[in-house]
Parts: sequence; C-alpha cells; structure tokens
Amino acid sequence: MKKITLLFLLISSISFAQFTTTPSPAIASASVTLNFNKMGTPLAAYTGTIYAHIGLTVNGTRWQNVKGTWANNSTQPALTFISGTTYKLDLTPDLYTYFGVPLSSSITEICVVLRNDAGNMQTADTFFNVGAFQVNLTAPTENSSTIIASGASFNISATNTGGNASYNLKANGTSINTNASTASYAFNDTNITGNRNYVLEVTQGSTTVIKKFTVIVNPGAVSAVMPAGLLDGINYNSADFTKATLVLDAPLKDFVYVAGSFNNWQPDANYAMKKDPVSGKFWLELTGLTSGTNYTYQYWVVDATPIAGTPSLVKTADPYSTLVLSADDDPYIPAASYPNLPVYPTGQQREVTVLQTGQMPYAWSASTTNFVKPEKEKLVVYELLVRDFDAGRSYQSVIDRIDYFKNLKINAIELLPVMEFEGNESWGYNTSFHMALDKFYGTSSKLKELIDVCHQNGIAVILDVALNHAFDRNPMVRMWMNDPDGDGWGSPSTENPYLNTVAKHSYSVGNDFNHTSDLTKNYVKRVIKQWIQEYKIDGFRWDLTKGFTQNCTANDETCTNAYQADRVAILKDYADYSWSLDPTHYTIFEHLGSDTEEQQWANYRIAETPSKGIMMWGKMTDPYNQLTMGYNSSNDIARMNSANHGFTKNRLMGYAESHDEERLMYKNIQYGANLNGYNVKTPATALSRMSALGAVSLLVPGPKMIWHFGELGWDISIFSCNDGSVNTSADAISGDCKLDKKPQPQWTNNWLGDAGRGKIYTDWAKMISMKIAEPVFSGTATMTSGTSLTPNIKITNAALAGTQLRDVLVLANFDLTAKDVPTGFPYTGTWYNLMDNSSINVTNVNAPINIPAGGFLIYGNKVANLAIANYEKTNTVNLYPNPASSYFTLNTNTTKVQVFSITGQMVKSFNGNHSKDTPFVISDLSKGLYIVKVLNDNNETEVMKFIKE
Repeated sequence: MKKITLLFLLISSISFAQFTTTPSPAIASASVTLNFNKMGTPLAAYTGTIYAHIGLTVNGTRWQNVKGTWANNSTQPALTFISGTTYKLDLTPDLYTYFGVPLSSSITEICVVLRNDAGNMQTADTFFNVGAFQVNLTAPTENSSTIIASGASFNISATNTGGNASYNLKANGTSINTNASTASYAFNDTNITGNRNYVLEVTQGSTTVIKKFTVIVNPGAVSAVMPAGLLDGINYNSADFTKATLVLDAPLKDFVYVAGSFNNWQPDANYAMKKDPVSGKFWLELTGLTSGTNYTYQYWVVDATPIAGTPSLVKTADPYSTLVLSADDDPYIPAASYPNLPVYPTGQQREVTVLQTGQMPYAWSASTTNFVKPEKEKLVVYELLVRDFDAGRSYQSVIDRIDYFKNLKINAIELLPVMEFEGNESWGYNTSFHMALDKFYGTSSKLKELIDVCHQNGIAVILDVALNHAFDRNPMVRMWMNDPDGDGWGSPSTENPYLNTVAKHSYSVGNDFNHTSDLTKNYVKRVIKQWIQEYKIDGFRWDLTKGFTQNCTANDETCTNAYQADRVAILKDYADYSWSLDPTHYTIFEHLGSDTEEQQWANYRIAETPSKGIMMWGKMTDPYNQLTMGYNSSNDIARMNSANHGFTKNRLMGYAESHDEERLMYKNIQYGANLNGYNVKTPATALSRMSALGAVSLLVPGPKMIWHFGELGWDISIFSCNDGSVNTSADAISGDCKLDKKPQPQWTNNWLGDAGRGKIYTDWAKMISMKIAEPVFSGTATMTSGTSLTPNIKITNAALAGTQLRDVLVLANFDLTAKDVPTGFPYTGTWYNLMDNSSINVTNVNAPINIPAGGFLIYGNKVANLAIANYEKTNTVNLYPNPASSYFTLNTNTTKVQVFSITGQMVKSFNGNHSKDTPFVISDLSKGLYIVKVLNDNNETEVMKFIKE
C-alpha cells in the first residue's frame, strides 16, 4: 500500500465504472488489461503521463511483488493513452510472469494506485479480484486484528463461489480445524489464552485462496516500576550485550506487545510490556540477544475501547528508532550506497525498527574531536541536496567532491533533511522518523565519514531539520489517528498528545506538531541530542518555524505572519537546549517573518561568551534577480544587511538562491533585459553578470549562503521534470516538477572548465576567501535603501588598526551599458583592487569610476594579504623548512619577499634579488602562524603560510 501526504495531495475513491479489468474478474494465468477513465478522479485535469503503483495480494498478503518504487518514473509502469480521458495498462503474458510470482503461490487480488509524474497526486488504493473462484471471509474482516479477553472464544465464518470447497484453519502455523467439503464454513475457537495468527486456506480444484486475520489477547495490567535512567526508545546495556530495554510512552493505550524477529513475530505474554505506575510508560527488557546481530521489531499498541473512527490496534516501529526498514522503499536502495542492508522481515507490514547490541562506535578523527567551528559572522554556507549533487546520489559522492568545496573556500555545508523520509526520491521534508537516518544516501558510518572529512578540511556541517511536522508513517501519527476506512493510514485524532488535528498556521504540510505539549518538547529535544552527540552535527537549520505556534488557523495568514509570543518562547527553549549540549552550536531559523519577532531570536543571548544569537534566513532572491536580469525596479538589496533588520550583531544568513527558489540564471536567460545587442537572455552574457552578484551579496558582513551550483551559473529550472520538460504550474491539479530529480551537467559537461562558468567559481572563491580571512568583513556595512542598478556597499571595521585592511568599497554595474558609477571612498590615497591587487590613487573621493555592464570592483585601503594566503592554489614555489625556527628558504629566485602576521600586518620584508635557496632569517619573530608573499623574477606572485617555532 502506498499513501503520500503532500501540501496539495488529493485523495478520492474510484468507482469501478471508472476502473475495470478485462477479463473481469482477472485470471492469474492469463493476460489482464486495466482500463481507467480519469474523469471524476484526482487525475481528471492532469495531462501528463499516468503511472501505476501496482502489486498483488499473494498468499493472503496485500501489496506484494510491487513493480518499481513510488514516483520513480523509470521503474513504475506507465499507462497507455487511448483517447479522450481513457487509458489502459496491459499486464502480459500473465500475472505470474509479469509480477515474478512463483506458480505455486496464490494470487487473489491486483492492488493498484495511479499517480501523476511527480508522485504528489494519486487515486485511492483499489483492489481487483483475481480468479473465478472467490472466497468471502464473513467473520472476522480480512487482515483484521481482534482484541479479546484471555479465555474467550472467537467465531470464524466464510463462504465461497463455485460449489463446495475444502477449508483448513491454522493458528500460529498449526491446523486446528478442517472441513473437506462445504460452501459455507463456520468454526468457533474456544478458550483462547494467547495471541493467534490465523490462516484460512480454501481449496477448490487446483486453486487455493488464503485469508489472514489475528486475535490479540488482553494480557491484563502488568504494573512494574521502570528501572531508573531509562529513556524512550532503545536502551542498550553497556555491561551486558545480551540485553536491551525498550521504553514507549503511549498515553491512553491499554497494553502493548513487542513483536519481533526474537519471538518470530508471534509475541506471547512474555512480550507484553510492563507499565510504570508513576510515569505511565510501557517498558520491557529483552534478554538472550546476540551481540552484533540485527534484530527487527514493532510495537503492537492497543486501545481496548477506542473512540469512533480510530483503530484498536496499531502496529508501528519505535518512534525513537535510529534505523528503520521499509518494505516499500528498501528494495530500491542501491547496494553501492548501502551495502549489507538489513533484510525486511518476510510477512510483516509497516516500518520495523532495527536493534543491534554491541555496536562499535565510529572512530572520529582528532579533527572532529577538536573541531573549532567557524565564527557565525564568517560563515559561508553551501546548501546542497545529496540526491541532486552528483549522479551517485550518495554521501560517498559528496565525499569524493571534497576538493570542489575546498577550492571554492566555503566553510560550511548545509544538507537538506537526511532523516528517514517517505520514499527514496525526496527533498527530505516529508520526514517520518526524526532520529533515524534515511538509508537511500548511505549508511550511518558513511554520513559520519562525510562529517569527519569536512571537519578535517575546516568545513562545518549543518543539518536541515523538519520538526514542524511529521508525515503519515510517523508512529506519533499512527498511534493516535483517525482511520475510518481501516487501511492503517489517517490524520491525528483528538486524543493525539503530540500532534494537532488541524494545523495551527497557514503553511500546513504533513501533520502539525503541537509544540506546547511536553511530550512533543521531549521528542524534539531527543532529536536534537541524537544529531549533536551521535553525528557531531555543528548546527541545525530549522524548517518552517512559523508553524511552531498554537495561536492561528490554516486560513489565517495574517495571524501566522504576526508576532506570536508562544513560538518565540518555544524556539528559544529549543535553542537553549542545543546550546546546553554544544555552546557553539549553530541555530538557524527559516522564519522569513517580521523584524519584531526575528529580533527576539537574533539578539537572544548575544552578549554571552561565546556569543549566541540565532541566525535568521534572509531571502533576497527577488531583488538580486532583478539586478542580474537588468531591471531597475524592486532591486533594493539593503536588507541583506543585518543592521537593517534591527539585529544587534550580524545574524542574517542572507542568500540570493536557496533550494526553494527559481534559479537566478534560468530567469536571466528566460526574462533578462535587452538593449542595443547587450542581451541578458544570451547565456554568455547572463553568466558574465554572476560574478558581480557574488560581490554585492557574499561580501556583506554576516553569514551568507549559496545553493549548490549557483557558483557555476546553474541554469536548469527548479521546475524541470524527469523527462526534461519544464512545468512551472503550481496548482494542485496540474502539479509541478519542483521535487523531481535534476541532472548533473556540471560534472558530465565539465562546467568548471567552461570559461564563463569557471570564472564565476573562481571569482566567488576569491570573495569567499576575503570574507572568511579578512577581519574587515566582520565589521559593519552601509547599504542605502532604494532601487539602483549600480549598488554601492561600504564596509568598515573601526576596531582594526590603520595599517590593516579596514575599509572596503564594493561597486557594481547591473545596467545594460557601461556606466560611470558613483563611488564615495571614505578617504583619499592609494586604494587596491582586492581581486587583482592593482591600485589607484584617489584624489577625489566622489569621482565616479567607469564600469562595464555586468562588471564590479572591490576596493580596499590595503591589499587583502590574509585572503590571498587563504586562496591557496597549486604553488610552484615551496617554502622549507616548515615549521621553521630561525630561517626559511624558497625554491625560486625572488625579487621581493614579505612576511605578514595572521592579522595582516607586515612584520618583515626582504627586497632585492635573492637566488634560489637563499635563507631568510626569521629568528626575531615570535612563535605563531605567518603569511609569506613572494614575487619571483618572472613577476609572478604567490602566497603561502608557515609556522614559526
């Protein structure tokens, strides 16, 4: 069974007049055609390809031998368009062959859901009978679970077509009643004292039909004090690898069994969880486990007297799972990404939790153990979706590209959500298990390796977390849900202690957490702790923080966007908890709200040491894109500056592009301005303007972010579809392709080697080096509000000495012709172009400078020596020894050698010609890190670092 809940998801039933089989009923040993008329269904107005999520009921279990994986258009069958609104799907040559089912198996139903190409619109689950011989289980309901008291009796009855048949009833694998010839079967099973899994086998001729159902015995109250120190979820016994204790907090539930591979999925009274009389939590110690063995389990959670529309029994994985298995998703996970993936247990349904005692901890390198995070003001964050970053779509693929990040000079990577999400092809925001790592990108150890490698290269790792909501597979949803049709899916019920029945904000997605609930707060804090302590994650980007209120409704956007005191307090509390575990942890909110509210977080605990303050996402896509397209309207970029939001320090994580926005270059080419042959729609012209974008965005003081491959002029629309088309329609009927997989031409076509694209990368790398290395960019910016195609940014750090780089002027021309751009230098004198170290003599601070269309200039009062040192490349000049105590030598002839302190002050200079291997005396320098700038006799400049011992 497959259900997806997305923002615009439409679910409806399909009448059999709209959906039929030929022949009817279908025959397993023959060809079958599914006939579909989309009128009156959620796909009625959809005009694209319709795909089938299709499987069988085999030996009594539905949704077996499913073809392909959800929303994977290359593996799931596509319907053939006939005419008008009708389609068909041929299943040939027969059902056994088409689905790969052994001839000895019993096929009794075809199970099907139809969907659009993006997988965010679908029909309801539909089941077609297979075979002329049919069996009707009249009591109980097929695949049902019935709760009874110990010692009670249980009635089973069934009828069949085609005359008499032979009936064989089995309980827990043992035959308990047979009737060799009847068309109307009935049996009363008496004095039942243990749980029973029933299988009713009905045979007529050579055809056998199987029906399954279960009886769950109420074990009665098992009250026992829970041992101290246990947490919800799995508690491993560090002193005894044969034991583990499970804890489940399930208010309003009467009893819980633990079913798993350790009891053959047939729990008896020994696996009924005890209930702590104080906390009300259920708990059970498992014994006899083997160290290193993967066990799987579920909770069977029972409400003996449920409210109307809610299930009495829910089978669910542990909400605090760190690894879950899914029958829907796991078969399609590449072995190369996740070798030796634990096998999903045969015959089970829903997600299961993996338990393994005696696990070896990951051996973190000293680089991670001693990692010092880049300061917030200096962060340049590279946001990426692992799925679309490289064709390998894995953590290993990202690891293999570490040099790409190093050469770009970024100091942080932000991963879109990697917590267990529904399906395999996803951005990750449809999270179902927040403490578990999704397996599609790789193993837990491989993600840790990625984090470790990043730390070894001075790069922090930030994780995007979607804790506003949970999707339908989440146990907090399923344990307290409305499920009137009994299919095991539903929305939160009124009894749900974690989730709202309806969203309390206007940006609803998934199922909305109630963050005023103590249970929810405990869950969120456990999630925070898991990723900080287990994975050494350096920071969180909190998705959709506007949803963390209980004060609004889905239809009241004014309320949602207004100041809400409850979410201010809730989110401060979560930030406090993160900082209690890691005082330097990055906390970033995607709020995009009012300054009044955002100031409460940006200025929070800002004066402490280390300085706190929550970083706020600053969406500036529209004004920056207006500049790159060449339009002199709505292009005010002044709010890229933290001060213009009322923030005490630089806490605005501003960006021109993010995962959610249309790509700047795509819009440049589609909608760019044109004047006298200078046409922004021309790709080469559009690319030539992107370096200037970096200058007027990345260098603004405070943390900044870029979306992956913006530095290469990524020009593939966010709405690009899997088939290569572009669908920008965002309405619920037609859908869009925003979430579709994107190609990787940046690697296959060597974008980095392209002159136009490579220049953006190189220019941005120089700018990022300046931003990170030079103290001036921790200063303050002056950005005047107003529209202009020639932005002017002044940056100063008054705390620096006059001998240092302390003043910077950034100029750009986004017009369509060369312009004399106003300047406004802070003072006269020599100013240096920080991109190439050329200089000008300023005698009139207001004298304009001519800049070509799409060009930019970055002037500083001094050369950016620290940035040049940070902008490392493959040096032809080597310095040795390093570390050095009294002298160093160089392997080249030189005309000038200068030594700078790490703060940028020149401390020694060796002028004149010096031959190769000349010793340069540095015995008078104090111990520490220094920068050496070398000019050789070919007039080439290189910069390197050395340590003075």
